[in-house]
Amino acid sequence: MKFLCALGVLCGLSFSAFALDREAFTFTHYNLDVQVEPEQQRLGVRGRITLRNDSSAPQRSFALQISSTLDWRSIQFDGKPVQFVTHQFTSDIDHTGALSEAIVSLPRAVPPKGTVELDVGYEGVILLNSTRLARIGVPEDKAKHNDWDQISKSFTAVRGIGYVAWYPVATEAASLAEGDSMPETVGRWVRRHAETAMDLVLSSTSEQAIYFSGTPSAESQTERSVKTARAFSLVKPGVSVPTFVIANYQKLALTELISIEYLPGQQDAAEAYGEVAAGIHPNIPVGRGSGSLQILSLPDPDAASFGTEGMLLTPLNSPMTNEAELGMVYAEAYQLVRSPRAWIQEGLAHYAQAAFIETQKGRQAALDYLIAHMAALVDAEKGATSAAVSGTKRSLINTPDDLYPQMKAMYVWWMLKDMLGNLPAEALLSYHTNEDTDATYMQRLIEKNTHRDLQWFFDDWVYRDCGLPDFRVDSAFSRPMETGGFLVTITVENLGSAGAEVPVTLQIEGGEIRRRLEVRAKSKASLRIEAPSAPQQVTVNDGSVPESDRSDNTYRIETLNH
Repeated sequence: MKFLCALGVLCGLSFSAFALDREAFTFTHYNLDVQVEPEQQRLGVRGRITLRNDSSAPQRSFALQISSTLDWRSIQFDGKPVQFVTHQFTSDIDHTGALSEAIVSLPRAVPPKGTVELDVGYEGVILLNSTRLARIGVPEDKAKHNDWDQISKSFTAVRGIGYVAWYPVATEAASLAEGDSMPETVGRWVRRHAETAMDLVLSSTSEQAIYFSGTPSAESQTERSVKTARAFSLVKPGVSVPTFVIANYQKLALTELISIEYLPGQQDAAEAYGEVAAGIHPNIPVGRGSGSLQILSLPDPDAASFGTEGMLLTPLNSPMTNEAELGMVYAEAYQLVRSPRAWIQEGLAHYAQAAFIETQKGRQAALDYLIAHMAALVDAEKGATSAAVSGTKRSLINTPDDLYPQMKAMYVWWMLKDMLGNLPAEALLSYHTNEDTDATYMQRLIEKNTHRDLQWFFDDWVYRDCGLPDFRVDSAFSRPMETGGFLVTITVENLGSAGAEVPVTLQIEGGEIRRRLEVRAKSKASLRIEAPSAPQQVTVNDGSVPESDRSDNTYRIETLNH
Protein backbone atom coordinates (compact mmCIF):
# COMPACT_ATOMS: atom_id res chain seq x y z
CA MET A 1 0.00 0.00 0.00
CA LYS A 2 2.83 2.40 0.88
CA PHE A 3 4.39 1.63 -2.51
CA LEU A 4 1.13 2.42 -4.30
CA CYS A 5 0.77 5.73 -2.41
CA ALA A 6 4.32 6.73 -3.30
CA LEU A 7 3.72 5.76 -6.91
CA GLY A 8 0.57 7.89 -6.93
CA VAL A 9 2.50 10.88 -5.66
CA LEU A 10 5.18 10.48 -8.33
CA CYS A 11 2.61 10.05 -11.08
CA GLY A 12 0.79 13.15 -9.90
CA LEU A 13 3.99 15.20 -9.88
CA SER A 14 5.01 13.89 -13.28
CA PHE A 15 1.62 14.74 -14.76
CA SER A 16 1.81 18.24 -13.31
CA ALA A 17 5.09 18.82 -15.15
CA PHE A 18 3.22 18.85 -18.45
CA ALA A 19 0.81 21.60 -17.35
CA LEU A 20 3.34 23.42 -15.19
CA ASP A 21 3.92 27.16 -15.57
CA ARG A 22 7.69 27.15 -15.16
CA GLU A 23 7.88 30.94 -15.14
CA ALA A 24 5.13 31.56 -12.58
CA PHE A 25 7.62 32.21 -9.77
CA THR A 26 10.31 34.86 -9.48
CA PHE A 27 13.40 34.18 -7.38
CA THR A 28 13.58 37.27 -5.17
CA HIS A 29 16.56 36.26 -3.00
CA TYR A 30 19.36 33.72 -3.05
CA ASN A 31 21.31 33.03 0.16
CA LEU A 32 23.75 30.29 -0.75
CA ASP A 33 26.82 28.58 0.69
CA VAL A 34 28.81 27.39 -2.32
CA GLN A 35 31.76 25.01 -1.80
CA VAL A 36 34.02 24.29 -4.75
CA GLU A 37 36.46 21.38 -4.86
CA PRO A 38 38.74 22.13 -7.86
CA GLU A 39 40.69 18.90 -7.53
CA GLN A 40 37.48 16.87 -7.84
CA GLN A 41 35.81 19.32 -10.27
CA ARG A 42 32.91 19.31 -7.83
CA LEU A 43 30.41 21.87 -6.59
CA GLY A 44 28.29 21.57 -3.45
CA VAL A 45 25.60 24.10 -2.56
CA ARG A 46 23.43 24.55 0.52
CA GLY A 47 21.24 27.52 1.23
CA ARG A 48 17.88 29.25 1.14
CA ILE A 49 15.96 30.66 -1.82
CA THR A 50 12.92 32.92 -1.70
CA LEU A 51 10.34 32.78 -4.49
CA ARG A 52 7.33 34.97 -5.25
CA ASN A 53 4.27 33.81 -7.17
CA ASP A 54 3.93 36.37 -9.96
CA SER A 55 1.20 34.51 -11.78
CA SER A 56 -2.51 35.36 -11.49
CA ALA A 57 -3.44 32.02 -9.89
CA PRO A 58 -2.47 30.16 -6.71
CA GLN A 59 0.41 27.75 -7.32
CA ARG A 60 1.15 24.61 -5.36
CA SER A 61 3.63 22.98 -7.76
CA PHE A 62 6.62 24.59 -9.43
CA ALA A 63 9.97 23.74 -11.02
CA LEU A 64 13.51 24.22 -9.79
CA GLN A 65 16.28 23.67 -12.34
CA ILE A 66 20.05 23.18 -12.10
CA SER A 67 22.65 21.88 -14.56
CA SER A 68 22.17 18.27 -15.63
CA THR A 69 25.53 17.33 -14.08
CA LEU A 70 24.28 18.40 -10.65
CA ASP A 71 21.91 16.37 -8.46
CA TRP A 72 19.22 17.55 -6.08
CA ARG A 73 19.86 16.24 -2.54
CA SER A 74 17.37 18.12 -0.39
CA ILE A 75 14.45 20.55 -0.68
CA GLN A 76 12.73 21.62 2.54
CA PHE A 77 9.87 23.94 3.46
CA ASP A 78 9.38 25.09 7.06
CA GLY A 79 12.20 22.76 8.10
CA LYS A 80 10.48 19.69 6.65
CA PRO A 81 11.24 17.80 3.42
CA VAL A 82 8.78 18.47 0.61
CA GLN A 83 7.68 16.11 -2.11
CA PHE A 84 9.61 16.44 -5.36
CA VAL A 85 10.49 14.32 -8.35
CA THR A 86 13.45 14.94 -10.63
CA HIS A 87 13.93 14.34 -14.32
CA GLN A 88 16.14 15.59 -17.14
CA PHE A 89 14.71 18.61 -18.94
CA THR A 90 16.18 19.43 -22.35
CA SER A 91 17.17 23.10 -22.57
CA ASP A 92 20.13 25.00 -23.97
CA ILE A 93 20.26 27.57 -21.18
CA ASP A 94 22.92 25.19 -19.78
CA HIS A 95 26.09 24.18 -21.64
CA THR A 96 25.19 20.50 -21.29
CA GLY A 97 21.97 21.07 -23.23
CA ALA A 98 19.90 19.76 -20.32
CA LEU A 99 18.80 20.56 -16.78
CA SER A 100 18.15 18.52 -13.69
CA GLU A 101 14.60 19.65 -12.96
CA ALA A 102 12.83 19.09 -9.66
CA ILE A 103 9.04 19.35 -9.73
CA VAL A 104 8.17 20.46 -6.20
CA SER A 105 4.78 20.03 -4.56
CA LEU A 106 4.07 22.16 -1.49
CA PRO A 107 1.65 21.21 1.29
CA ARG A 108 -0.42 24.30 0.45
CA ALA A 109 -0.78 26.64 -2.52
CA VAL A 110 1.06 29.97 -2.71
CA PRO A 111 -1.39 32.80 -3.57
CA PRO A 112 -0.60 35.45 -6.21
CA LYS A 113 2.19 37.75 -4.92
CA GLY A 114 2.71 35.34 -2.03
CA THR A 115 6.22 34.16 -1.20
CA VAL A 116 7.77 30.88 -0.15
CA GLU A 117 11.19 30.12 1.36
CA LEU A 118 12.92 26.83 0.60
CA ASP A 119 16.10 25.32 1.99
CA VAL A 120 17.88 23.50 -0.82
CA GLY A 121 20.93 21.29 -1.27
CA TYR A 122 22.52 19.97 -4.45
CA GLU A 123 25.94 18.88 -5.69
CA GLY A 124 27.82 17.40 -8.61
CA VAL A 125 30.54 18.16 -11.13
CA ILE A 126 30.97 20.96 -13.65
CA LEU A 127 33.18 19.78 -16.50
CA LEU A 128 34.10 21.35 -19.82
CA ASN A 129 31.03 20.55 -21.92
CA SER A 130 29.87 21.73 -25.34
CA THR A 131 26.98 19.30 -25.91
CA ARG A 132 24.49 22.01 -26.84
CA LEU A 133 26.80 23.44 -29.52
CA ALA A 134 27.72 20.02 -30.89
CA ARG A 135 24.00 19.31 -31.22
CA ILE A 136 23.64 22.13 -33.74
CA GLY A 137 26.74 21.15 -35.68
CA VAL A 138 29.46 23.36 -34.19
CA PRO A 139 32.85 21.58 -34.48
CA GLU A 140 34.25 20.51 -31.12
CA ASP A 141 37.46 22.56 -31.46
CA LYS A 142 35.39 25.72 -31.96
CA ALA A 143 32.68 24.89 -29.45
CA LYS A 144 35.13 24.68 -26.54
CA HIS A 145 36.28 28.25 -27.21
CA ASN A 146 32.73 29.47 -26.48
CA ASP A 147 31.52 27.08 -23.78
CA TRP A 148 34.70 27.18 -21.68
CA ASP A 149 32.98 26.98 -18.28
CA GLN A 150 34.44 24.35 -15.96
CA ILE A 151 35.76 23.54 -12.51
CA SER A 152 39.29 22.15 -12.68
CA LYS A 153 42.44 21.93 -10.60
CA SER A 154 44.33 24.57 -12.58
CA PHE A 155 41.52 26.96 -13.55
CA THR A 156 37.88 27.40 -12.63
CA ALA A 157 35.43 29.78 -14.31
CA VAL A 158 31.66 29.27 -14.28
CA ARG A 159 29.09 31.68 -15.67
CA GLY A 160 25.40 31.68 -14.77
CA ILE A 161 22.12 31.35 -16.70
CA GLY A 162 22.64 31.03 -20.41
CA TYR A 163 25.89 29.17 -19.74
CA VAL A 164 25.69 27.02 -16.60
CA ALA A 165 22.74 26.72 -14.20
CA TRP A 166 24.90 26.49 -11.07
CA TYR A 167 22.22 28.23 -8.98
CA PRO A 168 18.51 27.30 -9.10
CA VAL A 169 16.48 28.79 -11.96
CA ALA A 170 13.14 28.09 -13.62
CA THR A 171 12.49 28.75 -17.31
CA GLU A 172 10.70 27.18 -20.21
CA ALA A 173 12.85 25.17 -22.62
CA ALA A 174 15.23 27.07 -24.91
CA SER A 175 16.93 25.78 -28.05
CA LEU A 176 19.87 27.21 -29.97
CA ALA A 177 18.40 25.56 -33.07
CA GLU A 178 15.20 27.60 -32.87
CA GLY A 179 16.09 31.15 -33.86
CA ASP A 180 15.34 33.56 -31.02
CA SER A 181 14.39 30.85 -28.51
CA MET A 182 17.54 31.27 -26.40
CA PRO A 183 17.69 35.09 -26.20
CA GLU A 184 13.95 35.31 -25.61
CA THR A 185 14.01 32.74 -22.79
CA VAL A 186 17.05 34.26 -21.10
CA GLY A 187 15.63 37.73 -21.75
CA ARG A 188 12.42 36.89 -19.91
CA TRP A 189 14.54 35.66 -16.99
CA VAL A 190 16.54 38.89 -16.99
CA ARG A 191 13.43 41.03 -16.94
CA ARG A 192 11.73 39.04 -14.18
CA HIS A 193 14.84 39.09 -11.98
CA ALA A 194 15.95 42.70 -12.45
CA GLU A 195 15.48 43.41 -8.73
CA THR A 196 16.58 40.06 -7.29
CA ALA A 197 19.35 39.91 -4.67
CA MET A 198 22.02 37.27 -4.18
CA ASP A 199 24.16 36.71 -1.09
CA LEU A 200 26.63 33.88 -1.05
CA VAL A 201 29.72 32.50 0.59
CA LEU A 202 32.12 31.02 -1.94
CA SER A 203 34.64 28.60 -0.45
CA SER A 204 37.28 26.43 -2.05
CA THR A 205 39.40 23.49 -0.98
CA SER A 206 42.34 25.00 -2.89
CA GLU A 207 44.43 28.04 -1.91
CA GLN A 208 43.75 29.82 -5.20
CA ALA A 209 42.10 33.24 -5.15
CA ILE A 210 38.31 33.51 -5.45
CA TYR A 211 36.59 36.10 -7.65
CA PHE A 212 32.88 36.79 -8.13
CA SER A 213 30.87 39.23 -10.23
CA GLY A 214 29.52 40.97 -7.17
CA THR A 215 30.56 43.11 -4.25
CA PRO A 216 32.75 41.55 -1.55
CA SER A 217 31.05 41.72 1.84
CA ALA A 218 32.12 40.88 5.38
CA GLU A 219 34.02 37.63 5.54
CA SER A 220 31.83 34.76 6.70
CA GLN A 221 32.83 31.68 8.63
CA THR A 222 32.10 28.23 7.26
CA GLU A 223 32.09 24.95 9.15
CA ARG A 224 33.51 23.04 6.19
CA SER A 225 37.16 22.24 5.80
CA VAL A 226 38.25 24.82 3.24
CA LYS A 227 41.41 26.76 2.50
CA THR A 228 39.82 29.96 1.17
CA ALA A 229 36.39 31.54 1.61
CA ARG A 230 34.88 34.88 0.58
CA ALA A 231 31.44 36.40 0.99
CA PHE A 232 29.76 38.41 -1.78
CA SER A 233 26.51 40.16 -2.58
CA LEU A 234 25.01 40.84 -5.99
CA VAL A 235 21.94 42.87 -6.91
CA LYS A 236 20.19 42.02 -10.19
CA PRO A 237 21.65 38.57 -10.91
CA GLY A 238 19.33 38.58 -13.91
CA VAL A 239 21.00 41.60 -15.53
CA SER A 240 24.53 40.83 -14.28
CA VAL A 241 25.29 37.14 -14.92
CA PRO A 242 26.59 35.65 -11.63
CA THR A 243 30.08 34.36 -12.43
CA PHE A 244 32.76 32.89 -10.18
CA VAL A 245 36.43 32.32 -10.95
CA ILE A 246 39.04 30.46 -8.91
CA ALA A 247 42.63 30.61 -10.16
CA ASN A 248 46.22 31.32 -9.22
CA TYR A 249 46.23 34.89 -10.46
CA GLN A 250 48.79 37.65 -10.10
CA LYS A 251 47.75 41.30 -10.23
CA LEU A 252 48.83 44.13 -12.53
CA ALA A 253 47.19 47.48 -11.66
CA LEU A 254 46.40 49.74 -14.63
CA THR A 255 44.52 52.48 -12.78
CA GLU A 256 42.90 52.85 -9.36
CA LEU A 257 39.79 51.12 -10.71
CA ILE A 258 41.12 48.77 -13.41
CA SER A 259 43.46 45.81 -12.92
CA ILE A 260 44.62 42.79 -14.88
CA GLU A 261 44.70 39.41 -13.17
CA TYR A 262 47.01 37.10 -15.10
CA LEU A 263 47.99 33.44 -14.84
CA PRO A 264 51.52 32.06 -14.31
CA GLY A 265 53.68 32.59 -17.37
CA GLN A 266 51.52 35.44 -18.68
CA GLN A 267 53.34 38.44 -17.20
CA ASP A 268 54.76 39.66 -20.52
CA ALA A 269 51.38 39.23 -22.21
CA ALA A 270 49.63 41.05 -19.36
CA GLU A 271 52.02 44.01 -19.57
CA ALA A 272 51.64 44.25 -23.35
CA TYR A 273 47.87 43.97 -23.06
CA GLY A 274 47.85 46.56 -20.28
CA GLU A 275 49.74 49.14 -22.34
CA VAL A 276 46.97 49.08 -24.94
CA ALA A 277 44.11 48.70 -22.46
CA ALA A 278 45.23 51.74 -20.46
CA GLY A 279 44.56 53.96 -23.47
CA ILE A 280 41.07 52.63 -24.19
CA HIS A 281 38.21 54.70 -22.81
CA PRO A 282 34.51 54.69 -23.68
CA ASN A 283 33.42 57.94 -25.31
CA ILE A 284 30.27 58.50 -23.26
CA PRO A 285 29.61 61.43 -20.88
CA VAL A 286 28.68 59.41 -17.81
CA GLY A 287 30.49 58.67 -14.62
CA ARG A 288 28.14 57.69 -11.83
CA GLY A 289 29.07 54.03 -11.87
CA SER A 290 30.86 52.52 -8.95
CA GLY A 291 33.24 49.68 -8.31
CA SER A 292 36.33 48.45 -10.08
CA LEU A 293 36.83 46.45 -13.25
CA GLN A 294 38.92 43.30 -13.05
CA ILE A 295 40.28 41.92 -16.32
CA LEU A 296 40.66 38.18 -15.68
CA SER A 297 42.83 36.20 -18.05
CA LEU A 298 41.47 33.09 -19.75
CA PRO A 299 44.03 30.30 -20.34
CA ASP A 300 42.68 29.52 -23.82
CA PRO A 301 44.08 32.12 -26.27
CA ASP A 302 41.15 31.53 -28.62
CA ALA A 303 38.40 31.71 -25.98
CA ALA A 304 35.49 34.08 -26.51
CA SER A 305 35.60 37.06 -24.16
CA PHE A 306 32.82 37.60 -21.64
CA GLY A 307 31.89 40.61 -19.56
CA THR A 308 29.61 40.98 -16.58
CA GLU A 309 29.40 43.03 -13.39
CA GLY A 310 32.88 44.12 -12.40
CA MET A 311 34.80 41.65 -14.53
CA LEU A 312 35.95 40.98 -18.07
CA LEU A 313 37.18 37.47 -18.81
CA THR A 314 39.40 37.49 -21.90
CA PRO A 315 42.56 36.02 -23.39
CA LEU A 316 45.56 38.34 -22.99
CA ASN A 317 46.55 38.27 -26.64
CA SER A 318 49.05 40.75 -28.04
CA PRO A 319 48.62 42.62 -30.27
CA MET A 320 45.10 43.22 -29.00
CA THR A 321 42.47 42.38 -31.61
CA ASN A 322 39.70 44.79 -32.61
CA GLU A 323 37.24 42.46 -30.92
CA ALA A 324 39.24 42.62 -27.69
CA GLU A 325 39.38 46.43 -27.85
CA LEU A 326 35.60 46.59 -28.24
CA GLY A 327 35.24 44.16 -25.34
CA MET A 328 37.28 46.52 -23.17
CA VAL A 329 35.15 49.50 -24.22
CA TYR A 330 31.95 47.61 -23.42
CA ALA A 331 33.21 46.45 -20.03
CA GLU A 332 34.35 49.93 -19.00
CA ALA A 333 31.14 51.56 -20.22
CA TYR A 334 29.06 48.95 -18.40
CA GLN A 335 30.83 49.90 -15.17
CA LEU A 336 30.31 53.63 -15.76
CA VAL A 337 26.60 53.37 -16.49
CA ARG A 338 24.23 52.37 -13.71
CA SER A 339 20.58 51.98 -14.59
CA PRO A 340 17.74 49.57 -13.77
CA ARG A 341 16.75 49.81 -17.44
CA ALA A 342 18.57 47.57 -19.90
CA TRP A 343 17.95 49.93 -22.83
CA ILE A 344 19.98 52.55 -20.97
CA GLN A 345 22.77 50.43 -19.46
CA GLU A 346 23.19 47.88 -22.27
CA GLY A 347 22.33 50.43 -24.95
CA LEU A 348 24.95 52.95 -23.85
CA ALA A 349 27.58 50.23 -23.39
CA HIS A 350 27.07 49.04 -26.98
CA TYR A 351 26.79 52.60 -28.27
CA ALA A 352 30.20 53.22 -26.69
CA GLN A 353 31.65 50.55 -28.97
CA ALA A 354 30.37 52.30 -32.11
CA ALA A 355 31.53 55.68 -30.76
CA PHE A 356 34.98 54.23 -30.07
CA ILE A 357 35.24 53.03 -33.68
CA GLU A 358 34.21 56.47 -34.91
CA THR A 359 36.93 58.09 -32.79
CA GLN A 360 39.59 55.65 -33.96
CA LYS A 361 38.70 55.11 -37.61
CA GLY A 362 36.11 57.70 -38.63
CA ARG A 363 32.37 57.87 -39.12
CA GLN A 364 32.18 55.50 -42.08
CA ALA A 365 33.85 52.72 -40.07
CA ALA A 366 31.31 53.27 -37.29
CA LEU A 367 28.46 53.16 -39.80
CA ASP A 368 29.84 49.90 -41.20
CA TYR A 369 29.76 48.52 -37.65
CA LEU A 370 26.14 49.61 -37.19
CA ILE A 371 25.10 48.24 -40.58
CA ALA A 372 26.70 44.88 -39.73
CA HIS A 373 24.25 44.61 -36.82
CA MET A 374 21.23 45.77 -38.81
CA ALA A 375 20.33 42.46 -40.46
CA ALA A 376 19.71 40.71 -37.13
CA LEU A 377 17.58 43.62 -35.95
CA VAL A 378 15.53 43.56 -39.17
CA ASP A 379 15.00 39.81 -38.81
CA ALA A 380 13.90 40.23 -35.20
CA GLU A 381 11.38 42.91 -36.19
CA LYS A 382 10.02 40.70 -38.97
CA GLY A 383 9.62 37.89 -36.45
CA ALA A 384 7.72 40.17 -34.10
CA THR A 385 5.42 41.27 -36.93
CA SER A 386 4.69 37.72 -38.04
CA ALA A 387 3.95 36.73 -34.45
CA ALA A 388 1.57 39.69 -34.10
CA VAL A 389 3.32 40.85 -30.95
CA SER A 390 1.89 44.07 -29.52
CA GLY A 391 3.96 47.23 -29.70
CA THR A 392 4.06 47.80 -25.95
CA LYS A 393 5.00 44.21 -25.11
CA ARG A 394 8.08 44.35 -27.37
CA SER A 395 9.06 47.91 -26.48
CA LEU A 396 12.54 48.66 -25.15
CA ILE A 397 11.14 49.18 -21.66
CA ASN A 398 9.19 45.90 -21.66
CA THR A 399 10.84 43.52 -24.12
CA PRO A 400 11.79 40.04 -22.84
CA ASP A 401 14.35 39.74 -25.66
CA ASP A 402 17.95 40.78 -25.04
CA LEU A 403 18.41 41.55 -28.74
CA TYR A 404 16.82 44.95 -28.24
CA PRO A 405 19.07 46.30 -25.46
CA GLN A 406 22.07 45.10 -27.43
CA MET A 407 21.13 46.28 -30.92
CA LYS A 408 18.06 48.48 -31.09
CA ALA A 409 19.02 50.51 -28.02
CA MET A 410 22.50 51.01 -29.48
CA TYR A 411 20.85 52.54 -32.54
CA VAL A 412 18.56 54.67 -30.35
CA TRP A 413 21.53 56.30 -28.65
CA TRP A 414 23.34 56.75 -31.97
CA MET A 415 20.28 58.43 -33.51
CA LEU A 416 19.95 60.72 -30.49
CA LYS A 417 23.62 61.65 -30.87
CA ASP A 418 23.11 62.54 -34.55
CA MET A 419 19.89 64.45 -33.88
CA LEU A 420 21.32 66.49 -31.01
CA GLY A 421 24.85 66.95 -32.35
CA ASN A 422 26.26 64.84 -29.51
CA LEU A 423 25.04 62.89 -26.55
CA PRO A 424 23.63 65.37 -24.01
CA ALA A 425 26.39 65.30 -21.40
CA GLU A 426 24.55 67.37 -18.80
CA ALA A 427 21.47 65.14 -19.03
CA LEU A 428 23.45 61.91 -18.64
CA LEU A 429 25.52 63.30 -15.78
CA SER A 430 22.27 64.36 -14.08
CA TYR A 431 20.90 60.83 -14.28
CA HIS A 432 20.42 59.16 -10.87
CA THR A 433 19.47 55.50 -10.69
CA ASN A 434 17.36 55.91 -7.55
CA GLU A 435 15.30 58.64 -9.26
CA ASP A 436 14.53 56.52 -12.32
CA THR A 437 11.11 55.37 -11.16
CA ASP A 438 9.25 56.45 -14.29
CA ALA A 439 9.82 55.27 -17.87
CA THR A 440 9.96 58.88 -19.11
CA TYR A 441 12.70 59.97 -16.69
CA MET A 442 15.55 59.84 -19.23
CA GLN A 443 13.45 61.57 -21.90
CA ARG A 444 12.66 64.44 -19.54
CA LEU A 445 16.33 64.89 -18.61
CA ILE A 446 17.35 65.05 -22.27
CA GLU A 447 14.55 67.44 -23.24
CA LYS A 448 15.38 69.75 -20.35
CA ASN A 449 19.03 69.84 -21.40
CA THR A 450 18.48 70.21 -25.18
CA HIS A 451 15.17 72.13 -25.30
CA ARG A 452 13.91 69.66 -27.91
CA ASP A 453 10.52 67.96 -28.03
CA LEU A 454 11.42 64.28 -28.36
CA GLN A 455 8.08 62.73 -27.41
CA TRP A 456 7.48 61.34 -30.91
CA PHE A 457 10.94 59.74 -31.01
CA PHE A 458 10.63 58.04 -27.61
CA ASP A 459 7.10 56.91 -28.47
CA ASP A 460 8.28 55.21 -31.68
CA TRP A 461 11.58 53.79 -30.44
CA VAL A 462 11.48 53.29 -26.65
CA TYR A 463 7.95 53.16 -25.23
CA ARG A 464 6.48 51.14 -28.12
CA ASP A 465 7.85 48.79 -30.73
CA CYS A 466 6.58 50.36 -33.94
CA GLY A 467 8.88 48.33 -36.12
CA LEU A 468 11.43 50.07 -38.32
CA PRO A 469 11.23 52.93 -40.83
CA ASP A 470 11.28 52.23 -44.56
CA PHE A 471 12.55 55.24 -46.48
CA ARG A 472 12.40 55.93 -50.19
CA VAL A 473 13.06 59.05 -52.24
CA ASP A 474 9.63 59.83 -53.59
CA SER A 475 10.86 62.55 -55.94
CA ALA A 476 13.80 64.88 -56.60
CA PHE A 477 13.65 67.85 -58.94
CA SER A 478 16.41 70.25 -59.93
CA ARG A 479 16.05 73.71 -61.51
CA PRO A 480 18.79 76.14 -62.57
CA MET A 481 18.80 79.36 -60.55
CA GLU A 482 19.21 82.78 -62.19
CA THR A 483 22.05 83.56 -59.79
CA GLY A 484 23.85 80.37 -60.78
CA GLY A 485 23.75 76.87 -59.38
CA PHE A 486 20.72 74.68 -58.92
CA LEU A 487 17.73 74.49 -56.61
CA VAL A 488 16.99 70.87 -55.70
CA THR A 489 13.68 69.83 -54.12
CA ILE A 490 13.70 66.41 -52.50
CA THR A 491 10.72 64.53 -51.08
CA VAL A 492 11.30 61.50 -48.87
CA GLU A 493 8.57 59.02 -47.96
CA ASN A 494 8.60 56.79 -44.89
CA LEU A 495 6.57 53.64 -45.53
CA GLY A 496 7.35 52.26 -42.08
CA SER A 497 5.57 52.68 -38.75
CA ALA A 498 8.44 54.39 -36.89
CA GLY A 499 9.62 57.93 -37.59
CA ALA A 500 13.19 59.16 -37.58
CA GLU A 501 15.43 62.08 -38.41
CA VAL A 502 17.36 60.68 -41.33
CA PRO A 503 20.43 61.96 -43.23
CA VAL A 504 19.93 62.92 -46.88
CA THR A 505 22.98 63.09 -49.14
CA LEU A 506 22.92 65.02 -52.42
CA GLN A 507 25.70 64.08 -54.80
CA ILE A 508 26.77 66.88 -57.14
CA GLU A 509 29.55 67.38 -59.63
CA GLY A 510 32.73 67.50 -57.60
CA GLY A 511 31.30 66.65 -54.18
CA GLU A 512 28.24 66.15 -52.02
CA ILE A 513 25.92 68.05 -49.67
CA ARG A 514 24.47 66.51 -46.49
CA ARG A 515 21.28 67.53 -44.72
CA ARG A 516 18.99 65.97 -42.12
CA LEU A 517 15.24 65.53 -42.51
CA GLU A 518 12.63 64.44 -39.98
CA VAL A 519 10.20 62.00 -41.59
CA ARG A 520 7.43 60.70 -39.37
CA ALA A 521 5.85 57.27 -39.78
CA LYS A 522 3.61 56.73 -42.82
CA SER A 523 4.26 60.23 -44.13
CA LYS A 524 6.33 62.38 -46.46
CA ALA A 525 8.66 65.31 -45.85
CA SER A 526 10.53 67.63 -48.22
CA LEU A 527 13.58 69.87 -48.18
CA ARG A 528 15.29 72.23 -50.62
CA ILE A 529 19.01 72.43 -51.23
CA GLU A 530 20.91 75.07 -53.17
CA ALA A 531 23.69 73.26 -55.06
CA PRO A 532 26.67 75.09 -56.64
CA SER A 533 27.02 72.46 -59.41
CA ALA A 534 24.80 70.03 -61.28
CA PRO A 535 23.09 67.47 -58.98
CA GLN A 536 23.39 63.82 -59.95
CA GLN A 537 21.61 61.68 -57.37
CA VAL A 538 20.22 61.72 -53.85
CA THR A 539 20.52 59.04 -51.16
CA VAL A 540 18.42 58.82 -48.01
CA ASN A 541 19.96 57.15 -44.93
CA ASP A 542 23.66 56.40 -44.62
CA GLY A 543 23.10 53.44 -42.30
CA SER A 544 22.82 55.50 -39.11
CA VAL A 545 19.08 54.74 -38.89
CA PRO A 546 17.96 51.09 -38.92
CA GLU A 547 15.31 50.45 -41.56
CA SER A 548 13.53 47.43 -42.97
CA ASP A 549 14.51 47.93 -46.63
CA ARG A 550 17.50 49.93 -47.90
CA SER A 551 17.25 48.76 -51.52
CA ASP A 552 15.36 51.84 -52.76
CA ASN A 553 17.25 54.62 -50.98
CA THR A 554 18.95 56.16 -54.04
CA TYR A 555 17.31 58.30 -56.74
CA ARG A 556 18.76 59.67 -59.99
CA ILE A 557 18.03 63.36 -60.58
CA GLU A 558 16.94 64.97 -63.83
CA THR A 559 17.47 68.72 -64.22
CA LEU A 560 14.58 70.80 -65.53
CA ASN A 561 15.59 73.67 -67.83
CA HIS A 562 12.51 75.82 -67.24
